[in-house]
Amino acid sequence: MDVYDRTHRNVEERESMYENEIAQITAKNSNEEIYSGLLELAGKITQQKGRIEGKKKLYYISAEFLIGKLLSNNLINLGIYDQVAESLKAHGKSMAEIEEIENEPSLGNGGLGRLAACFLDSIATLGLPGDGIGLNYHLGLFKQEFEKNLQKEVPNPWMTQKSWLRRTDVSYPVILGDKKVQSVMYEIDVTGYDNKCNTLKLFDLDTVDESIVQDGGIQFDKENISKNLTLFLYPDDSDYQGQLLRIYQQYFMVSNAAQLIIDEAQAKGSNLYDLPDYAVIQINDTHPTMVIPEMIRQLVLHNIEMDDAIEIVSKMCAYTNHTILAEALETWPLWFLDRVVPQLVPIIKMLDVKVKEKYQDERVAIIDKDQRVHMAHIDIHYGFSVNGVAALHTKILEESELKPFKDIYPNKFNNKTNGITFRRWLLHCDHELAAFITEKIGDGYKKDAAELEKLLTAADNAADLEKILAIKKIKKQQLKSYLEQKEGVTIDEDSILDVQVKRLHEYKRQQMNALYIIYKYMQIKAGHKPKRPITMIFGAKAAPAYTIAKDIIHLILCLSEVIRKDPEVSPYLKVVMLENYNVTYAEKVIPAADVSEQISLASKEASGTGNMKFMLNGAITLGTEDGANVEIHEFVGDDNIYIFGESSNEVIEHYKNADYVAEKIYDRDPEIAKLVDFIISKELFAVGNKKSLIRLYMEIVTKDWFMTLLDIKDYIRVKEQLFEDYEDRNAWAKKMLVNISKAGFFSSDRTIEQYNEDIWKLK
Repeated sequence: MDVYDRTHRNVEERESMYENEIAQITAKNSNEEIYSGLLELAGKITQQKGRIEGKKKLYYISAEFLIGKLLSNNLINLGIYDQVAESLKAHGKSMAEIEEIENEPSLGNGGLGRLAACFLDSIATLGLPGDGIGLNYHLGLFKQEFEKNLQKEVPNPWMTQKSWLRRTDVSYPVILGDKKVQSVMYEIDVTGYDNKCNTLKLFDLDTVDESIVQDGGIQFDKENISKNLTLFLYPDDSDYQGQLLRIYQQYFMVSNAAQLIIDEAQAKGSNLYDLPDYAVIQINDTHPTMVIPEMIRQLVLHNIEMDDAIEIVSKMCAYTNHTILAEALETWPLWFLDRVVPQLVPIIKMLDVKVKEKYQDERVAIIDKDQRVHMAHIDIHYGFSVNGVAALHTKILEESELKPFKDIYPNKFNNKTNGITFRRWLLHCDHELAAFITEKIGDGYKKDAAELEKLLTAADNAADLEKILAIKKIKKQQLKSYLEQKEGVTIDEDSILDVQVKRLHEYKRQQMNALYIIYKYMQIKAGHKPKRPITMIFGAKAAPAYTIAKDIIHLILCLSEVIRKDPEVSPYLKVVMLENYNVTYAEKVIPAADVSEQISLASKEASGTGNMKFMLNGAITLGTEDGANVEIHEFVGDDNIYIFGESSNEVIEHYKNADYVAEKIYDRDPEIAKLVDFIISKELFAVGNKKSLIRLYMEIVTKDWFMTLLDIKDYIRVKEQLFEDYEDRNAWAKKMLVNISKAGFFSSDRTIEQYNEDIWKLK
């Protein structure tokens, strides 16, 4: 029996089994009652399916899990989504209405957390025993509000009495500085698609007090650890107390993880010397690094000799590097650790001594000459695997950023190109496109994304191309309705939707996109009207202490206001900055997008996963040869992607030679200078904050760390060509189909299969 037949049979069985319960739930009067009933039903089915078991288990430790709303995702994975949706429709309701009842868990920020969520889904779908371990943040990162065209941060509480979050009786003692606290573990079920379930385990303290947050903002007493420990994800670390709090959080997470791992392994019969046969730990970025010395400490407490404990832990820990940016590779002053985790400092010093006895190269030391502890260096020396997350990223790590380690440990390094949960990013958020694909190639792609390749046969069928364009129009109309309801903003569904939604960081170059808006504004003012209106959509949060990132948001909001109020320009150009962009917003925006902006400076984006989601939903990438864009380009070919800018090798050379000087470009190119000067124009000063705009102007002219001015003219040229090509609707539809059909490689199922085959070696 093939995958399609087996899945089809399973769906029919489930529909018959739960038909009466679904009918009773969907007949309830209030949306709240329906949501509560579906929550209980999903929990019941999950319990009936049971847990994925195996002798060896993966523990995926991450500071973030951006899981999004879970109702639809879980109903899809449990096989009852269509039946619930149809039953709701029969009672005059929609799934979208019911989803509005659910709060989005505020447990992540950007790509790192979304990737972790995708991975948990795929681990369960593939039937691998593996749980996520993180922290139960009460107020998340923050909720973003806009006030006077500036970002304002407010708390984002998300926990309600009825939710997917469940308290357990698991609890561990954790030493934080000079005090001992007692943790409590919460769980969220992770449903596999047509499979059993795993768990996301989140640790917390009962003493955390949300009332200590002051004046409706995100300020609080950073010294009262028992009350603030899990309040916020990434609390402001611009001061000493904030930095210490970050370390407290990280240690609390990994100490609980280490104790849980030992308990679960012993319950299955481990004598702890054979712990690598029972557990493998994936360290997601450097935030969980202290799990290595903490696991060693815990094993010593179980009467294992120090050298034996080090050897055991080195065989069970693997590290994923997510960045090429040096500032994102965490280092902490040794005396910080001595203050927060004094019990780990002797172990870290011993690990450092062992490294220095073998290697004299200062670049690979754990504790450097300035007495700073390099967390990634602990991971590399005392783990058995180091992976990058895209082919180019891994190549740069091996040949440049981590070359001294690659020379020492040539066999530890490997690449695992990121992937996305395509069921969520297609079946859940683009029902119309999923239905079209199923009609053309059957259901098999829901289990095996490689089958999307079969869709290529539709590229020469005029009727199919018309359908693809019609579906995109529907998604634009749906986004239009959502934005009108959510933001009071109206967009033109016949305009080109050009979208850049991602964390706000200078290397992602939202500022370059803003300079294009200025270019287009000036073109329209000069009488050069575009053939079709263009809608530029942004969504991004800037870290509270990241001043320039907040200045870029301010610029975009100011441009939006200036254009909105200009009757000469507004019919042709619109700028929308989504407030509090999150997974829920992404699920509406990505299926509607025509253009996917992936414009980071080449060599700086590790992978990206937004690029994959857009591709899957038929948006065309406008981007640099960076991160996974490189592999997307290889799959879709030159005709189905728009590439601009200098290459990663050229950029790396600029940094090495220190020969990029933004001010020289500004001085010698009046066209570029004109765009940059508009940032401090009377038009923008009239609606903006002068200090913020001048600061951003000076940053671009005198620093421009990520070489916006280097690529701006090529960016404008290629973008203009893209908008021209959009007018050949038949050719554009073909580009869309090619992108969708080639997206199968970027499934997180494939990524997880590779992790398991090469690193984890679970059942």
